[in-house]
Amino acid sequence: MKVALAQVPCSLGDKEENIARMGKMMKKTEADLFVFAEMYLTGYMCRDLYFRLAERADGESVRKIGKLAEEHGSTILFGMPVLDDEVPGLIKNSAVAVSPDGLVQRYDKLYPANFGPFEEKLYFAPGRSPKMFDINGTKIGVIICFDIFFPELSKSYALNGAEAIVCIAASPPTSRPFFEKLIPARAIENTVYFVYVNQVGTQLNQVYFGGSEAVGPRGDTLVKGKYYEEDLNAIDIEPAQLSLARNMRPTLRDTLGPEEMIEFPRVE
Repeated sequence: MKVALAQVPCSLGDKEENIARMGKMMKKTEADLFVFAEMYLTGYMCRDLYFRLAERADGESVRKIGKLAEEHGSTILFGMPVLDDEVPGLIKNSAVAVSPDGLVQRYDKLYPANFGPFEEKLYFAPGRSPKMFDINGTKIGVIICFDIFFPELSKSYALNGAEAIVCIAASPPTSRPFFEKLIPARAIENTVYFVYVNQVGTQLNQVYFGGSEAVGPRGDTLVKGKYYEEDLNAIDIEPAQLSLARNMRPTLRDTLGPEEMIEFPRVE
């Protein structure tokens, strides 16, 4: 399966323009899956505008993106603010995948960031559970930005059959050293492909460094996007490489279940 990493600046608060930019980027290459950044539909620094911009996962913007998916024969995965299905007034920071056949899959961020320059808990309720996406028969575990710091989430996807983990992000330069260490670590410890697509450009007072990248299941960098510029790269997810990695370093085989975890003696 071919995956395109679409690193595209957002027009803050302008959903129509961002969908148009999505379409222009998709004309540049063919891929089974196009991945855009966290909150790509609206931009990340919308603050109180989120309450006006949020839509249901079957709303107008998703339907428009569905037409793009059908036109190009590709699934499109992107970030957007989604109105909660059960509790009126709540918003989720979500990753949505729209397939050419109209299938919509959604994951809500489990760990909204609320420290330093991040204010997500002012606007977003946390998700309730992980969500495995099925893209043309390939199992994709989806996480959003700060989720990467919780290794048990990526591990749970791998243990449930994920062949790749996709992380969409809105990461500023201060976060760059952390992400560039964690991306290969998550790939190696779980023997999965790891795809990271970041916001790029400036929104209000926040700069995003781009640097989208993909790492193979043995930790090798497959593609690396430009810093601070629009960019487009693609990789192939190859099952044979997954098998090779898992045979050579069987981390999944040897992962301890909860009942097997080593119990350390209590220090009085």
